[in-house]
Amino acid sequence: MMTGEIVWRIAGGSGDGIDSTSQNFAKALMRSGLHVFTHRHYPSRIRGGHTYVEVRADDQPVRARGDGFNFLLALGDSFARNPKEHAYYGNEQAKPLAENLDELRDGGVVVYDEGLLDASVIEDFEARAEEHNWHVYPMDLRGMARDQGREVMRNTAGVGVTCALLSYPLEPIEKLMEDRMSGDVLEANLEILEYAAEQANELEHTHDLRMPQGEHDAEQALVSGSNGIAYGAIDEGCRFVAGYPMTPWTEVFTLLSQHLPDMGGIAEQVEDEIAAAALALGASHAGVKSLSGSSGGGFALMSEPLGLAEMTETPLVLVEATRAGPSTGMPTKTEQGDLEHVLYTSQGDSCRVVFAPGNQREAYEQTRLAFELAYDFHLPAIVVYDQKLSGELRNVDAEFFDREPSPDLGKTLTEEELAEAAHYATGTFERFQHDPPEGDGVAPRSIPGQADGRYLASGNEHHPTGHISEDPDNRVAQMDRRMRKLAAIRERLDERESNQVRHGATDATVGVMTYGSNQGTVHEAVDRLVDDGHDVASLSVSDLMPFPDGDIREFLDSVETCLVVEMNATGQFRGLVQRELGAYGDILHSLLKYNGEPFEPHEIVEAVEGLGSGDPATASTRYVPAGSD
Repeated sequence: MMTGEIVWRIAGGSGDGIDSTSQNFAKALMRSGLHVFTHRHYPSRIRGGHTYVEVRADDQPVRARGDGFNFLLALGDSFARNPKEHAYYGNEQAKPLAENLDELRDGGVVVYDEGLLDASVIEDFEARAEEHNWHVYPMDLRGMARDQGREVMRNTAGVGVTCALLSYPLEPIEKLMEDRMSGDVLEANLEILEYAAEQANELEHTHDLRMPQGEHDAEQALVSGSNGIAYGAIDEGCRFVAGYPMTPWTEVFTLLSQHLPDMGGIAEQVEDEIAAAALALGASHAGVKSLSGSSGGGFALMSEPLGLAEMTETPLVLVEATRAGPSTGMPTKTEQGDLEHVLYTSQGDSCRVVFAPGNQREAYEQTRLAFELAYDFHLPAIVVYDQKLSGELRNVDAEFFDREPSPDLGKTLTEEELAEAAHYATGTFERFQHDPPEGDGVAPRSIPGQADGRYLASGNEHHPTGHISEDPDNRVAQMDRRMRKLAAIRERLDERESNQVRHGATDATVGVMTYGSNQGTVHEAVDRLVDDGHDVASLSVSDLMPFPDGDIREFLDSVETCLVVEMNATGQFRGLVQRELGAYGDILHSLLKYNGEPFEPHEIVEAVEGLGSGDPATASTRYVPAGSD
C-alpha cells in the first residue's frame, strides 16, 4: 500500500464546475488534517475548452506544484465546440482525458466518465496504460448523476469515486456540503456521493494509492495569493479600490469589492484602467488609503496616472497581475514578462517601490508593507505577482492573519503643524520644499480641506508651492529630493528582516536565484538536490525597487556559479541583477520557461545537475549560459 502524496487532477471543460469542485475537495482534505496546494489550468473562454485543477495533498507541508500527478479524474468537456476529428481545435470533448496522459506518473490511477468520454478515440490508450502500469476505471458518472436527479452532479459522483478508490472517508466531504448547501440540493448531492462511492467499492482495486493521513496543530485557512493581497490591503487600512476586470487581477478586485463596502469603504468599477488609476489617485489625494490594479495591457494604460503619482508625490498602491504577453497574449496563462514594464513604465526616471511576493504569506505582508512605504514616503508602490500566485491555493495557519490594522496615513500634518509650516507670500503651503527636515526627501503633506494646507498638485515640474517651474536649479533640487526617498526606503528595509529568502546548504558552491512566485518550486528543487549530496542554496528575491544590492551581492559572492530561474523569454531578472550590480555576468546562467505553465521542481533539479554539460534544459525550458558583464 502506497501512502505518500496524492496529486489529484480533475479535468473537464470550462463551465463544468472544475474549479469549485477542486476547491471544495482541497478544503475537505485540509480540514481532515492534510497540507494542500493547488494548481489551475484554464482557457480564455467562459464555457468550453479543456481545463484542469491539481490538488497536491500530503501529511507534510507542500510548497509547490509537484512533478506530474498520480490520480486523474477526467469528466469530459460538456461544452465542447466541435467533436469532429479534423476540427481546428481537435476533439475538445475528449481532451480532458487525451491531453492529461503525458504527465500521469507510472502506476497512476485514471477514472474517466464513460458517459461522455470514449477512450477508444485516443490513439494507443490501452497500450500506454499497460506500458505505464496505469490503473483505469471507466465509470458512467454522467449516468449515475442523471439517475439520481441532475446530470450536473457528475462532479460529485467523481469525488465519491475518488474517495472510494483512495480509501478516504466521505465524512469530510459531507460536512463541507452541509456547510455550503441545504434542502433538496444537499440531499441529492449526498445521495450521489454515497452511491458513486458504493459503485466504486464494488470494483476490483488494482492500484496501491491511498490518501495520506495527517493532523494540524492549528486551525487552517485555504488561501490564494489574491486573498493575501486583498486581506493585506484591508488590514493596512485600504478603504478605496477602483478597477476594471482583467484576468488575473480580477480576483483581487472582486475580493476588495465584496469586503470594502461592509467596512465603510468604496469599490468602483469604471470604464477603463486609466480612469481606475486616476480615481484611486484622487481618493488618496483626498486622504483615503487607496488601491488600483490590472494585468499587463490594462496596467500599460495606467502609465500616465502612475507618473502623475510620482510627480505630485501622492501615495498610491497598485497591483500588477502578470500574464503571458505581449498584447492580449495568453490571458489565463502565467508568465513573468512584465518585470521591466512595472519597473520603468511612465515617462521620466522612476521613483517607486516594487515588491514581488513569493507565496501567500508574503503577498499579505508585502502588500501591507507597500501601503506603509507609499504613505510614509509619498510615492506609488507596486505589488507585482502572476497568474500562478493569483490562483494557486495553499493552507496557511488562520492565526497568521490575526494582525492589528493600521489606518495611519503616514507623513501628514495637523492643522496646528500647518499653521507653523512654511508658506509662500500668497499663503500657499510649500508642500514640495527642497530640503525637508528629516533628510529622507519626504515633504509632509496636507489633506484637502485643512486650514493653511492649500497647495497645487501639478504634473509639471514645480516650485515648492506646486506652481509650474522650469528653473534648472529648482528642477535639480526637486529631482534629487525625490530620488533620496529610494535610498531612505532601502535603508529602512535593510534594518528589518530581509524580504530575500535564502534556503539550502550553508556552504553552497552552486546558487539558484529567482524572484516572485517561483520561490516554493525552487525550495523543493533545492531540498532534493541537497538530499542527493549537492552543495546548493537558493535566494528568492522580493524587493525589486529599490534594489537589494547587499543581499544579492552577499549571496552571489558566496557561490561559484548561479542559475537564475524566471518565467520569461529574455531573462529580465538576470538582466536587472547585472545592470544594478555591474558584475557577476560570468557566473549567472539562465533557466527560462515561457510556455504558459509554471516550473516543476524536476526541471530545476535537472538544470542544476546539468550545469557545465552544454545544455541542461528540459523539453519545456530554455537554458542561456553565463556570458560577461
